[in-house]
Amino acid sequence: MTQNPAQGSAPDVPGSRRLMLLLAMAMFVLVVDTSLMNVSISAVITDLDTTASGVQSAIALEALVSAAFILINSKVGDLIGRKRAYVLGLLGYAVGALAMTLAQSLTAIIVFWAIIGGLGASLLLPAMQSLIHGNFAGAAQKQAYALVGASAAIAAAIGPLLGGFVTTYLSWRVGFALEVLIIVIVLSQIRLVKDVEYTGSRQIDVVGAILSALGMGGVVLGILVWQEGGQYVGLLLVVGATALVLLARWLRRRKRAGQVTLLDPDLFHHPNFTAGVSGQLLQQVTLGGAMIALPLYFQMTLEYNALQSGLALAPLSLTMFAAALVAGRRAGNRRPAAIIRAGFVLTSLGVAIILPLVPRADNGWYFVVPLAITGCGLGLLVSQLNNYTLAPIEEVRVSEAAGVNSAAGSFGLSFGLAMAGGLMLAALSLTFTQLAENSSVIPAAQQQQIAQALEHDAEIMSNTQLSQQISGQPAEVEAEVVAINDDARNRSLQIALLVPLLAGLLGLGNSFRMLRLPDQKPSTSLDGLDLG
Repeated sequence: MTQNPAQGSAPDVPGSRRLMLLLAMAMFVLVVDTSLMNVSISAVITDLDTTASGVQSAIALEALVSAAFILINSKVGDLIGRKRAYVLGLLGYAVGALAMTLAQSLTAIIVFWAIIGGLGASLLLPAMQSLIHGNFAGAAQKQAYALVGASAAIAAAIGPLLGGFVTTYLSWRVGFALEVLIIVIVLSQIRLVKDVEYTGSRQIDVVGAILSALGMGGVVLGILVWQEGGQYVGLLLVVGATALVLLARWLRRRKRAGQVTLLDPDLFHHPNFTAGVSGQLLQQVTLGGAMIALPLYFQMTLEYNALQSGLALAPLSLTMFAAALVAGRRAGNRRPAAIIRAGFVLTSLGVAIILPLVPRADNGWYFVVPLAITGCGLGLLVSQLNNYTLAPIEEVRVSEAAGVNSAAGSFGLSFGLAMAGGLMLAALSLTFTQLAENSSVIPAAQQQQIAQALEHDAEIMSNTQLSQQISGQPAEVEAEVVAINDDARNRSLQIALLVPLLAGLLGLGNSFRMLRLPDQKPSTSLDGLDLG
């Protein structure tokens, strides 16, 4: 049994060490999950006979659901108990992972992995933070936060490699089955977790919760619907933007009336907090855009399998981990804002170097240096943004501020995934059609037919697969169609990479604002408050 937190949990108590490890295992699953999907896109498309846009939509939707409900489910965890919320979050994630091992259609992935799994994540993250704070004290608490944070960093670093290895030599489903196994182990020891009593207000800002979900959901869902060629895109975007404006007004009105709010609008009176949250959002837009475009490039253009894709992405993930570790320990007297500026400079530079390489590279070695530069930049951002954002917040409000910070990051990730994916597929479709119809090699009678076929199918086919499908055509027509496929795909991937580049440049501009603000010393220890 763990000691009473009031008495201090010593790190040498076996139960305490085991609980730390179990919490770290839960965080590992949470972070590695998306990496498995990113490097397994081609395998999932093939096995389920679906489209790249469909899988991209599921990945973006999972991040969106987590973002839209993390603030709401933080309050739900307060009301039903943090331990119960932790268990329900793990069960939600287990349902999603189990669905991935058994799914026979994209619909099952969207319902169980993206929606139920996303809801599980939004319950799990705030509950885990409260449980660490309540089950440990003193040095043991810092050690627990450090171990869980390290687990998340390691999962981000090795996730692409682990997912690529499992997908290539076993099956993409095995990786998710291993997630289920880890969750079962964690839940089997749930008796070690002591619940943490909530003593605050039990009132709920229902209207604020609805506006929050409508706002973030409307914006990203609008992009996803546009990506799939659906209707009412403009309406969804307008609903999302309007809901966010109404949310801001509603929170200020409730605050003036002395009523409970979903989040305290006074948090945004701190310029450091506002600038930090903006930086967090832009960093995650950059990461989301890169992590949807790059795996597809390696798998669609270079025809890499999952393991090769994971290895090709390793310079990004490993340097991100290393830079975060080094910068976190050796920042010294350097201003956090200056490190953040350097991070956005390197991130933007790395993506900018990748752009002209896309149509020219014939293997992943071309991307080692720019991916390492991008990873170093992201690592610098990870090491500083959380502390910079939360430093001006007083201790009694730091958990709420951390929730807002996490929600902004999750929203940025989902927005980056959706926007980059949507732009890529829209450009792919338009370029296919234009090049096919303007071709002087393809007979006029076949131009429209080929254009329509490419618009529908070529997004999930390598040049080799496309050549096999059109093998009955004359040799010159086959060569022309493959060339169109190659050209259109590269252009669309370059357009998709403009999303992380633009987000990085906006983040760079925001960092100059940070430099003009005075540094803030944390009012409390911020270890571990960047979970997720």
